[in-house]
Amino acid sequence: MEILSSRVIVHPRDLAASRAFYEGVIGLSIYREWGVGVAYFLGGGHLELSAGPAHGATTLWLQVPSLDGVEAALRSAGVMVSKPAERMPWGLIELWVADPDGNELRLVEVPVDHPIRVRPRT
Repeated sequence: MEILSSRVIVHPRDLAASRAFYEGVIGLSIYREWGVGVAYFLGGGHLELSAGPAHGATTLWLQVPSLDGVEAALRSAGVMVSKPAERMPWGLIELWVADPDGNELRLVEVPVDHPIRVRPRT
């Protein structure tokens, strides 16, 4: 089986607040829209927001080129930071924040010396 793309589906309590957060604060670009939802480009996949009942927590892992200044910018936009940016034991630099529904976003910077940046030679 070959997977060409991926999508995370979130059912927000307040679609307008979530759209404002993902478009205005995080800066995601719209892939397509329909009556009760919107899908955003999300690197190699997509994020979909669909109106309807909330279905528990969702975690989004979002790789960014650099976390320099990101935490301060998010805090100044009123975003709740649950874990400040730090290098994790597995070597990635992660900043954990929450969207308006309390879903966790893990913003991840992959340092140049991290093994997932290097393809093993065979």
